[in-house]
Amino acid sequence: MILQMTNIEKHFGDLEVLKDISFEVDKGEVVSIIGPSGSGKSTLLRCATFLETIDGGEITYMGEKAAHTGSDGTTVYVPADRLRHFRSYCGLVFQQFNLFPHYSILKNLIDAPIHVQGRSKEEATTTAMELLDKMGIADRADAYPYQLSGGQQQRVAIARALAMKPEILFFDEPTSALDPELTGEVLKVIRQLAEEHMTMVVVTHEMPFAKAVSNRVLFMDGGVVVEQGDPIEVFEHPREERTKQFLQVFER
Repeated sequence: MILQMTNIEKHFGDLEVLKDISFEVDKGEVVSIIGPSGSGKSTLLRCATFLETIDGGEITYMGEKAAHTGSDGTTVYVPADRLRHFRSYCGLVFQQFNLFPHYSILKNLIDAPIHVQGRSKEEATTTAMELLDKMGIADRADAYPYQLSGGQQQRVAIARALAMKPEILFFDEPTSALDPELTGEVLKVIRQLAEEHMTMVVVTHEMPFAKAVSNRVLFMDGGVVVEQGDPIEVFEHPREERTKQFLQVFER
């Protein structure tokens, strides 16, 4: 098992954003998280990747606890050096690409492997060029982000995350900023990664994609997991009324 999140709680002031959420991700599995805007999906990903701290519960990567609720009810994280180790397990692809605009595409990919992981420039460059080739944009290695389409930028963002060789890759609505044609480009890449058994958690509004590619689907609403299970079961035979209401919108 790569990731286990147990009884996760998260508050922003008086607002309870995540309420007692538990799920796990096995190696090679694709888990899609669906649900209306504001349901807590992105916050859950930010907690899983340590961009946000949890207010309760337990996060375990590769069988090791990264955070847990202490005896006094407060959340205890591992020390900073150990937390860096846990962060190395996961990669995150954002909605808005988040590329460094003043770096070339190649430098966007090799900077972190060199300065964070201590890899040689030669090794990092070889890996980066292989990934750019896989994304179909090796010929744009010397270009800058503003010279690429949105779909190309998102493919660079995926390559950049993969360049760190994570155990698990998180996608936070990776196509929400793209038009339908460019959306297809990015979904094709994610589908290819799924076929290669890359472990992934994908927050998405692309229901046909989630149904076709996922091993498991979680439906979130109001900060809770309302329903989870096999994609065919969730999409074609949802048990919960709230899930049925949500999915009906996409069938119209």
